[in-house]
Amino acid sequence: MALLEIRKFPAPVLKRKAEPVSAFDEDLQKLIDDMVETMYAAPGVGLAAPQVGVSKRLAVVDISSRDEKHPLIVLINPCIVRTDGEIEFEEGCLSIPEYTAKVKRSENLVVRAHDRAGSKVEIEAGGLLAIALQHEIDHLDGLLLIDRISPIKREFFKKRFKKVQKTEK
Repeated sequence: MALLEIRKFPAPVLKRKAEPVSAFDEDLQKLIDDMVETMYAAPGVGLAAPQVGVSKRLAVVDISSRDEKHPLIVLINPCIVRTDGEIEFEEGCLSIPEYTAKVKRSENLVVRAHDRAGSKVEIEAGGLLAIALQHEIDHLDGLLLIDRISPIKREFFKKRFKKVQKTEK
């Protein structure tokens, strides 16, 4: 296994809709293992393939550090098939370090996907797991945390981001 480089905003791969996974082969299994290792090392509760520079519809989520009932989940070609309720939660993102924002998401949802073996799975989730799943699926659709905040907050983020970039140069 290997640690992968996490792409940071404004990397173009983060804004592209990821391609479906078609081959459940050895390369996919290695990518999954590397993503899991990278997520734990970051540390994070989720990681999508575009965040490591791979434009594939693959994500890993593990909220067990905060909720022991939910072990590691591997999602391949996930889609949200049902949502209900609304919740606001302070989110962060490994691709936008040192930034958090309150984001409104569905409180409960059902996701259909394939697991790492290619078997179809359906996951019913609420609370933190629902938030994490939506966050990672957003990455697969080319959406970032900052795309889910108000235009005013987004402008503040962009100004802060530009200021940080200038000071780093």
